[in-house]
Amino acid sequence: MNTEVEKSKPWQEWQLHSAITKKNIVILFIVFVLLSFSAHNTELDKAAIDTTKAALSIVGIGESQVLDGALRFVSKALPIQISERNAINRLQNFDRNKLPLFSYIETGEEKDYDALTDTWTIEKTEYLVEPIGYLKKVIIKMVETIEMGFWGTVICIMISLPLGILSSKNYTPHKFVYSFTRTWLSFHRAMPELIVALILVLMYGFGPIAGVLALAIHTSGVLGKFFADEIENAPTGPQLALKSSGAGIFKVLRYAVFPHVYPAWIAYVQYIFERNIRTATILGIVGAGGIGMELKGRWDVFDYSHVATILLAIFVTVMLLEIVSQKLRKHAL
Repeated sequence: MNTEVEKSKPWQEWQLHSAITKKNIVILFIVFVLLSFSAHNTELDKAAIDTTKAALSIVGIGESQVLDGALRFVSKALPIQISERNAINRLQNFDRNKLPLFSYIETGEEKDYDALTDTWTIEKTEYLVEPIGYLKKVIIKMVETIEMGFWGTVICIMISLPLGILSSKNYTPHKFVYSFTRTWLSFHRAMPELIVALILVLMYGFGPIAGVLALAIHTSGVLGKFFADEIENAPTGPQLALKSSGAGIFKVLRYAVFPHVYPAWIAYVQYIFERNIRTATILGIVGAGGIGMELKGRWDVFDYSHVATILLAIFVTVMLLEIVSQKLRKHAL
């Protein structure tokens, strides 16, 4: 009788899952130790201490190197520099009768040190002052950066589209082609833009072409994988229907695959374009053109007010690009 009652109550045998077990505690302890070593190697512990000191320093408790560094930068970065002032005797083909728009000439003093006599000589020098000269220069460099991102994206699409189709399992002509194209795309993804740009600068010299090709090479690996994954995940029903009616591979891709993957592809291309522009601002550090070359040069000579102007231009460009991208996405979809 008791046996029958126990069998009729199976909930008595239910056991709730216990999250706190000896095994889980050991695993958590090992993970904690590994993360502690990793945080120490990456100086996260030092950053936490320095950040805490900075927060305390704000309220007047102690001193902080982090806060001092930030204040030094801000004090020299503001106000931002938008004008440009150059000595006339250093300008080539200068014409007093054809001054740039809004510019004017002013007289100032220039000091020169004579090491032989250990004396300073003061000479009166004429300067050409352009109130928005430096801002104009930054805008021109920023336009060049956008062009780098644009052409890098165009070449990226030209590389990634055929490789993406060939590296999709359902449309590759052979397993060897699939493995080869997938490996090729992985190799492109594994090559950072800065490293590729360094190599291309040696090949093509300083200038934007090295940056364009560096962007295209790396992002083609990313975009090609996106293309291939979307093709593989496309619904098979419309494809089988077209194939059964005698349609070839290209017609199946055109009428059954591309209409489905087109919205996702548009989003991927826009993401790559935005990413290329942001990355192009950095490639100039290694001489690959764009605003990065100007940023690196000004930073090296501690012209932080010029650096602030460049950073502001990059921020405004990224924000405008995001607004335009959102509008294009709405019209495209």
